[in-house]
Amino acid sequence: MSHLIVSIPLLLIGWGTLVDYFQRGGPVMYPLLICSLAGLVVIIERGWVLHRVKDDAAEIISRVRRALHARDLEGAVRVCDTIQGPIANTLKAGLLQIGKPAEEIERIMEIVATQEVARLERFLWVLATVANIAPLFGFLGTVTGMINAFDRVAEVGLGNPRAVAGGISEALITTAAGLIIALPTQAAYNYLTTRVSKISLSMETAGAMLLETLKEMEPYLPRPEIETPMAGR
Repeated sequence: MSHLIVSIPLLLIGWGTLVDYFQRGGPVMYPLLICSLAGLVVIIERGWVLHRVKDDAAEIISRVRRALHARDLEGAVRVCDTIQGPIANTLKAGLLQIGKPAEEIERIMEIVATQEVARLERFLWVLATVANIAPLFGFLGTVTGMINAFDRVAEVGLGNPRAVAGGISEALITTAAGLIIALPTQAAYNYLTTRVSKISLSMETAGAMLLETLKEMEPYLPRPEIETPMAGR
Protein backbone atom coordinates (compact mmCIF):
# COMPACT_ATOMS: atom_id res chain seq x y z
CA MET A 1 0.00 0.00 0.00
CA SER A 2 2.85 2.39 0.78
CA HIS A 3 4.20 1.96 -2.75
CA LEU A 4 0.84 2.95 -4.17
CA ILE A 5 1.07 6.60 -3.21
CA VAL A 6 4.50 6.86 -4.83
CA SER A 7 3.82 4.79 -7.92
CA ILE A 8 0.46 6.19 -9.05
CA PRO A 9 1.64 9.69 -10.01
CA LEU A 10 4.88 8.36 -11.49
CA LEU A 11 3.03 5.85 -13.65
CA LEU A 12 0.58 8.48 -14.84
CA ILE A 13 2.92 11.28 -15.79
CA GLY A 14 6.56 10.35 -15.17
CA TRP A 15 9.10 11.92 -12.83
CA GLY A 16 10.18 14.86 -14.97
CA THR A 17 6.63 15.82 -15.81
CA LEU A 18 5.68 15.41 -12.15
CA VAL A 19 8.21 18.06 -11.15
CA ASP A 20 6.94 20.34 -13.90
CA TYR A 21 3.34 19.91 -12.74
CA PHE A 22 4.39 20.60 -9.17
CA GLN A 23 5.90 23.91 -10.20
CA ARG A 24 2.88 24.83 -12.29
CA GLY A 25 0.46 23.90 -9.51
CA GLY A 26 1.30 26.97 -7.49
CA PRO A 27 1.81 27.44 -3.74
CA VAL A 28 -0.95 25.02 -2.75
CA MET A 29 1.25 22.16 -3.96
CA TYR A 30 3.51 22.60 -0.92
CA PRO A 31 0.91 21.66 1.71
CA LEU A 32 -0.14 18.84 -0.60
CA LEU A 33 3.46 17.63 -0.66
CA ILE A 34 3.55 17.70 3.15
CA CYS A 35 0.31 15.71 3.26
CA SER A 36 1.66 13.08 0.89
CA LEU A 37 4.92 12.68 2.83
CA ALA A 38 3.12 12.48 6.19
CA GLY A 39 0.72 9.87 4.85
CA LEU A 40 3.53 7.83 3.30
CA VAL A 41 5.57 7.78 6.52
CA VAL A 42 2.60 6.68 8.63
CA ILE A 43 1.56 3.99 6.15
CA ILE A 44 5.05 2.48 6.14
CA GLU A 45 5.47 2.68 9.93
CA ARG A 46 2.00 1.41 10.88
CA GLY A 47 2.02 -1.20 8.14
CA TRP A 48 5.29 -2.62 9.45
CA VAL A 49 4.12 -2.60 13.08
CA LEU A 50 0.75 -4.22 12.37
CA HIS A 51 2.28 -6.77 10.00
CA ARG A 52 4.50 -8.05 12.81
CA VAL A 53 1.66 -8.46 15.32
CA LYS A 54 0.82 -12.10 15.95
CA ASP A 55 -2.97 -12.26 16.01
CA ASP A 56 -3.58 -16.02 16.09
CA ALA A 57 -5.56 -16.07 19.34
CA ALA A 58 -6.31 -19.79 19.09
CA GLU A 59 -2.63 -20.76 18.97
CA ILE A 60 -1.62 -18.42 21.78
CA ILE A 61 -4.42 -19.43 24.15
CA SER A 62 -3.81 -23.10 23.32
CA ARG A 63 -0.21 -22.86 24.54
CA VAL A 64 -1.28 -20.95 27.65
CA ARG A 65 -4.00 -23.49 28.46
CA ARG A 66 -1.58 -26.40 28.08
CA ALA A 67 0.69 -24.78 30.65
CA LEU A 68 -2.22 -24.11 33.01
CA HIS A 69 -3.52 -27.67 32.71
CA ALA A 70 -0.02 -28.80 33.67
CA ARG A 71 -0.36 -26.60 36.80
CA ASP A 72 2.51 -24.50 35.45
CA LEU A 73 1.47 -20.88 35.97
CA GLU A 74 5.01 -19.61 35.48
CA GLY A 75 5.18 -21.54 32.23
CA ALA A 76 1.98 -19.87 31.03
CA VAL A 77 3.47 -16.46 31.81
CA ARG A 78 6.66 -17.45 29.97
CA VAL A 79 4.58 -18.34 26.91
CA CYS A 80 3.22 -14.79 26.88
CA ASP A 81 6.70 -13.33 27.37
CA THR A 82 8.01 -15.40 24.47
CA ILE A 83 5.25 -14.49 22.03
CA GLN A 84 4.77 -10.87 23.17
CA GLY A 85 2.37 -8.61 21.30
CA PRO A 86 -1.06 -7.26 22.28
CA ILE A 87 -2.81 -10.60 22.73
CA ALA A 88 -0.01 -12.11 24.79
CA ASN A 89 0.27 -8.96 26.91
CA THR A 90 -3.45 -9.04 27.63
CA LEU A 91 -3.34 -12.70 28.65
CA LYS A 92 -0.27 -12.12 30.81
CA ALA A 93 -2.09 -9.34 32.67
CA GLY A 94 -4.87 -11.80 33.45
CA LEU A 95 -2.48 -14.58 34.49
CA LEU A 96 -0.71 -12.29 36.94
CA GLN A 97 -4.06 -11.68 38.67
CA ILE A 98 -4.84 -15.36 39.24
CA GLY A 99 -6.19 -15.82 42.73
CA LYS A 100 -8.39 -12.75 42.53
CA PRO A 101 -12.10 -12.77 41.61
CA ALA A 102 -12.91 -13.37 37.95
CA GLU A 103 -14.45 -9.91 37.68
CA GLU A 104 -11.18 -8.31 38.76
CA ILE A 105 -9.17 -10.41 36.29
CA GLU A 106 -11.54 -9.44 33.49
CA ARG A 107 -11.33 -5.76 34.44
CA ILE A 108 -7.52 -5.79 34.38
CA MET A 109 -7.45 -7.52 31.00
CA GLU A 110 -9.90 -4.97 29.59
CA ILE A 111 -7.68 -2.12 30.77
CA VAL A 112 -4.58 -3.67 29.20
CA ALA A 113 -6.46 -4.47 25.97
CA THR A 114 -7.62 -0.85 25.72
CA GLN A 115 -4.04 0.34 26.13
CA GLU A 116 -2.82 -2.10 23.49
CA VAL A 117 -5.45 -0.96 20.98
CA ALA A 118 -4.46 2.65 21.60
CA ARG A 119 -0.86 1.75 20.75
CA LEU A 120 -1.95 -0.02 17.57
CA GLU A 121 -4.04 2.98 16.48
CA ARG A 122 -1.21 5.46 17.05
CA PHE A 123 -0.79 7.92 14.15
CA LEU A 124 -3.76 6.52 12.21
CA TRP A 125 -5.47 9.86 12.77
CA VAL A 126 -2.83 11.34 10.48
CA LEU A 127 -4.07 9.19 7.59
CA ALA A 128 -7.69 10.14 8.24
CA THR A 129 -6.70 13.81 8.32
CA VAL A 130 -4.67 13.60 5.11
CA ALA A 131 -7.47 11.78 3.30
CA ASN A 132 -9.90 14.52 4.33
CA ILE A 133 -7.85 17.67 3.80
CA ALA A 134 -5.89 16.75 0.65
CA PRO A 135 -8.97 17.19 -1.61
CA LEU A 136 -9.76 20.43 0.21
CA PHE A 137 -6.30 21.76 -0.55
CA GLY A 138 -6.88 20.68 -4.13
CA PHE A 139 -10.13 22.64 -4.28
CA LEU A 140 -8.38 25.62 -2.70
CA GLY A 141 -5.84 25.45 -5.50
CA THR A 142 -8.71 25.32 -7.97
CA VAL A 143 -10.16 28.52 -6.54
CA THR A 144 -6.83 30.36 -6.52
CA GLY A 145 -6.07 29.13 -10.02
CA MET A 146 -9.38 30.40 -11.35
CA ILE A 147 -8.81 33.72 -9.61
CA ASN A 148 -5.47 34.01 -11.36
CA ALA A 149 -7.09 33.08 -14.68
CA PHE A 150 -9.75 35.77 -14.35
CA ASP A 151 -7.13 38.30 -13.31
CA ARG A 152 -5.29 37.57 -16.55
CA VAL A 153 -8.53 37.94 -18.50
CA ALA A 154 -9.03 41.35 -16.90
CA GLU A 155 -5.52 42.36 -17.92
CA VAL A 156 -5.32 41.10 -21.52
CA GLY A 157 -8.94 40.41 -22.46
CA LEU A 158 -10.38 37.27 -24.08
CA GLY A 159 -8.36 37.62 -27.26
CA ASN A 160 -5.31 35.84 -25.82
CA PRO A 161 -6.26 32.40 -24.46
CA ARG A 162 -2.64 31.55 -23.67
CA ALA A 163 -2.61 34.26 -21.03
CA VAL A 164 -5.32 32.53 -18.99
CA ALA A 165 -4.19 28.96 -19.64
CA GLY A 166 -1.71 29.06 -16.74
CA GLY A 167 -4.40 29.82 -14.17
CA ILE A 168 -6.72 27.14 -15.49
CA SER A 169 -3.86 24.64 -15.53
CA GLU A 170 -3.03 25.48 -11.91
CA ALA A 171 -6.67 24.91 -10.96
CA LEU A 172 -6.81 21.46 -12.57
CA ILE A 173 -3.39 20.31 -11.35
CA THR A 174 -4.13 20.96 -7.68
CA THR A 175 -7.48 19.20 -7.89
CA ALA A 176 -5.87 16.14 -9.45
CA ALA A 177 -3.02 16.17 -6.92
CA GLY A 178 -5.41 16.33 -3.98
CA LEU A 179 -7.39 13.35 -5.24
CA ILE A 180 -4.28 11.33 -6.12
CA ILE A 181 -3.07 11.77 -2.54
CA ALA A 182 -6.43 11.24 -0.83
CA LEU A 183 -7.59 8.07 -2.59
CA PRO A 184 -4.72 5.69 -1.71
CA THR A 185 -4.39 7.27 1.73
CA GLN A 186 -8.05 6.55 2.47
CA ALA A 187 -7.61 2.99 1.20
CA ALA A 188 -4.58 2.50 3.45
CA TYR A 189 -6.46 3.96 6.43
CA ASN A 190 -9.36 1.56 5.88
CA TYR A 191 -7.01 -1.41 5.60
CA LEU A 192 -5.03 -0.54 8.73
CA THR A 193 -8.10 0.18 10.87
CA THR A 194 -9.59 -3.14 9.76
CA ARG A 195 -6.36 -4.83 10.81
CA VAL A 196 -6.53 -3.16 14.23
CA SER A 197 -10.16 -4.24 14.62
CA LYS A 198 -9.20 -7.83 13.82
CA ILE A 199 -6.44 -7.79 16.43
CA SER A 200 -8.82 -6.23 18.97
CA LEU A 201 -11.36 -8.99 18.34
CA SER A 202 -8.62 -11.59 18.80
CA MET A 203 -7.74 -10.03 22.16
CA GLU A 204 -11.37 -10.24 23.27
CA THR A 205 -11.59 -13.86 22.15
CA ALA A 206 -8.37 -14.84 23.90
CA GLY A 207 -9.45 -13.07 27.09
CA ALA A 208 -12.80 -14.85 27.12
CA MET A 209 -11.11 -18.21 26.55
CA LEU A 210 -8.67 -17.55 29.38
CA LEU A 211 -11.51 -16.68 31.77
CA GLU A 212 -13.28 -19.88 30.78
CA THR A 213 -10.12 -21.88 31.43
CA LEU A 214 -9.61 -20.25 34.81
CA LYS A 215 -13.20 -21.04 35.75
CA GLU A 216 -12.70 -24.70 34.84
CA MET A 217 -9.48 -24.89 36.86
CA GLU A 218 -10.63 -22.78 39.80
CA PRO A 219 -10.24 -25.60 42.36
CA TYR A 220 -6.60 -26.06 41.37
CA LEU A 221 -5.56 -22.41 41.16
CA PRO A 222 -3.84 -20.51 43.98
CA ARG A 223 -6.04 -18.31 46.09
CA PRO A 224 -5.13 -15.02 47.75
CA GLU A 225 -4.10 -15.32 51.34
CA ILE A 226 -6.74 -14.03 53.75
CA GLU A 227 -5.58 -12.69 57.05
CA THR A 228 -7.57 -14.04 59.97
CA PRO A 229 -7.87 -12.16 63.24
CA MET A 230 -5.87 -13.60 66.11
CA ALA A 231 -7.91 -15.24 68.78
CA GLY A 232 -8.21 -13.19 71.88
CA ARG A 233 -6.40 -14.34 74.92
